[in-house]
Amino acid sequence: MVSIHPYPLFPHRKARCESCVFLGFLLFFTGFSFFPVTSALETTVGKINTFEVLNGTDFILPCNFGTCIGFENLLFRWYFETNTTRDRLLEATIKAPGTEPRITFTKNDRIKFAGDSKKKNISILLENMDFEDSGKYICFVKNPTEKDAKHESVVTVNVVDKLTTKDNTLTIMIAMCVGGVIGLLIVIMALKALILCIINKVTEKKKECLVSSSGNDNTENGLSGSKAGKKVPPKA
Repeated sequence: MVSIHPYPLFPHRKARCESCVFLGFLLFFTGFSFFPVTSALETTVGKINTFEVLNGTDFILPCNFGTCIGFENLLFRWYFETNTTRDRLLEATIKAPGTEPRITFTKNDRIKFAGDSKKKNISILLENMDFEDSGKYICFVKNPTEKDAKHESVVTVNVVDKLTTKDNTLTIMIAMCVGGVIGLLIVIMALKALILCIINKVTEKKKECLVSSSGNDNTENGLSGSKAGKKVPPKA
């Protein structure tokens, strides 16, 4: 007769399992606070961040921002950086995605907002650039939705009397030489293939001529089962 135990055979296993479940819930609800949250906020000025600007012309300082979490009351500023200080040029806030920015500060009338908040573009326009405008410009963004996460990018501007043009003669010559060599190789390979094809055809024709000529010679000499080659024994 089998006896039934009123208690589990392995009580320590049950207790251990309950502890694991409790620990799992504890880590789920509180564990994330032990790790830093990576900010998704980012600013970018494009692949090129150094520009030459002709004296007396207008120039747009490019800048875009991106965030995966979203934003509300996003703050952005533009600075002009010297060796010692940062001079604030423009400050504005974007209340929510798709709304126009509310500009709260501009240093002078030469500085204007030239972006599109719907496209997350916060570029600005500098009118009538002067030699004193040469330097570093900083695009700064702060997002309260991401626990006041911050990010910035730098644009370097050099105001000149005359724009320098790059001499591409050497590059063009190198490209032409490389193209010529590649074209010559293609022609050589095509000629080689044509010559091999002609040689193969000539060889096949020679083989056919040899086979046919040897067959004709054997027939004429009475070989290979020819009736003319068989001698009839004389009658007694």
